[in-house]
Parts: sequence; C-alpha cells; structure tokens
Amino acid sequence: MLRAFKDTLRIVSKGIVMKLCIKVVTACIAGLVTGLLATLSQSALAQDPPSCRAVHFADIGWTDITSTTALASTVFEGLGYQPVTTVASVPISFAGLKSKQLDVSLGYWWPVQEKAIAPFVESKSINVLQPPNLTGAKATFAVPTYEYDAGLKTFADIAKHRAELDGKIYGIEPGSSANAAIQKMIATNQFGLGGFKLVESSEAGMLVTVERAVREKKWVVFLGWQPHPMNIQIDMKYLSGSDGVFGPNDGEARVYTLTSPDFLTRCPNAGKLVSNLRFTTQIENVVMQSVMKKEKPSDVAKAYLKQNPQVLDQWLAGVKTYDGKDGLPAVKAYLGL
Repeated sequence: MLRAFKDTLRIVSKGIVMKLCIKVVTACIAGLVTGLLATLSQSALAQDPPSCRAVHFADIGWTDITSTTALASTVFEGLGYQPVTTVASVPISFAGLKSKQLDVSLGYWWPVQEKAIAPFVESKSINVLQPPNLTGAKATFAVPTYEYDAGLKTFADIAKHRAELDGKIYGIEPGSSANAAIQKMIATNQFGLGGFKLVESSEAGMLVTVERAVREKKWVVFLGWQPHPMNIQIDMKYLSGSDGVFGPNDGEARVYTLTSPDFLTRCPNAGKLVSNLRFTTQIENVVMQSVMKKEKPSDVAKAYLKQNPQVLDQWLAGVKTYDGKDGLPAVKAYLGL
C-alpha cells in the first residue's frame, strides 16, 4: 500500500514539473516572439519604402520658403533621401499636393492664403500640420520710414498721397493670395483705393523697385513681410489700420507645413522629420540674407547647420536614416561635424 502511494506521488510530481516546464518554455517563446515583432515593427517604422526616397518639395518662390526648403532638403540628404524641389506658384503648389505629384510645402502663410487653401482643406486633399513651423511672422503694407514720418502711417492714409505714390501699389507674383486681397481693396474702393494700380512682380523685382525708390527718396507702398532681410536692409515701417485685410493684428501671420493627404502614413519616417521642423525669424533672416546675395541655397543651408547644429536635436528627434540607422549622428557626419 505504501509503495503504491509513493509511485502515485512520483507520477503526479513528474506531471507538475512537466507542466511547469511547458509554461516556462511557452513564456520564453512568447517573450522572444514579442521582442522580435517589436524589433521588426520599429524597423518597419524607421525605414520608408523606396517610393519615399525622393521627397518632392514645393518652393513657392519666396526667399523665406526657398531658405527653409534648403534647410530641410540638406537634412534629408544627410539621412540618405533624395529631395527634389519644384518652384511653383501658390495655386500650382496646392494642386500638386492634391494630386500627390508634390509631397511637402513649407510655405502656407496664414491667414493670407487661407481662402485659397480652404477648398483643399475641406476636401481633405491637403494636410495642414500642427503646430505651425513659424510663429511671429507678419505680412502687410509697408513704406519707407521717411514716408511714415511724413504722415503715411495707416491704410486710410494711402489715398491721401495718391499723387506722391503715382497711384501704384507694389505686390508680389501673379496669382498670390496677397495680390488677390490688394486687388479686392482696389475693386471695392476700400480705404479709398479705387483707381490705384496693382503692380505685380516677383519678390526680387518688387524689392529692386523699392530699393531704387528709397535711394531716390521717392514714395512707394509695397507688400512687406517678416521674416525677411528687407527688415534689416530697408529702413521701413508697417502700416496699421488694415481692418484685417491681411489677417488679425495688422498682418500677424503664422507659417504652416503642408503635405499631400497620405504622406505621413505612406512615408512615416520622412513624415516625422517634416512634422518636427520648427523655424524662427532669426534663423530665416540669417539664411535668407545670404540667399538674396545670390549664394546657392543648399550651400547656405549646409553652412548654417554646420554653425548651428543645436537645431538638429529637435528636428531629428525620433527620425532615422533612410536605411534605418540613427538620424542625428548621420546628419552630423554628413555636415562634417
């Protein structure tokens, strides 16, 4: 009887041990599988598909956007991507993003372009990233300081000096939202501007005209904005009393990053970098000043980042190279740091 009891106990013990072993082995396998899946998942998120290697940027032709696009493109190059920049007007850039021929634009100025982009946002054919990539910006009418001191200080003062201004207001490139706002003021005789002529030109052409007027002490009203080296190079003042024509607080603006509707999900690593980009008026003024001296934007961007590598810490947080390595050391190596 005692022997039978011992045999039974031994059989039961072996069964318990075997069950424990099975549980331990199962737990180990589950742990390994979980770890492997996590590693594979991280790798998949870190490495974009081949279709994402060429990141297509829209440059709307403004020096600030040329500069920020050059900065972003330099970082992408350091990560092993192949950025491509297409210079296009604001309407064409919106259409390109909608059709996915373009991936990214760093140049949505709010609220100047708000009406133009509204249909694309409502149809969810363009993605507006939050928060803005630049705050503290401004876009509204400006005049040389000698005009301001002589009494042209508000929008309502422009019509009083029609003769001195030769009945002209200088805008930027045709098709821009800012020009549309100016033309509307003229068409509706807002601020008594009926009969004024809007002179459309490239940013560079407009500034050449303004600088010539300043040298000759002639009167001129033009669209000014910040950030831009014009604020350093021209002794100028912004007009008040705009009644929100160019947005609240007399032209206060923010600049947002736009992407094609599926870019962040289709290219998550590239999308992470694009989402991280933040600029300041000081960064842009410094880079823009060199670009406006006809230096190559890519060279200017590389030189700036080499001298100010601290900006890369935020931009590259959580970002990998195209082939899945840590992004920050790769970009620093590319810059020769």
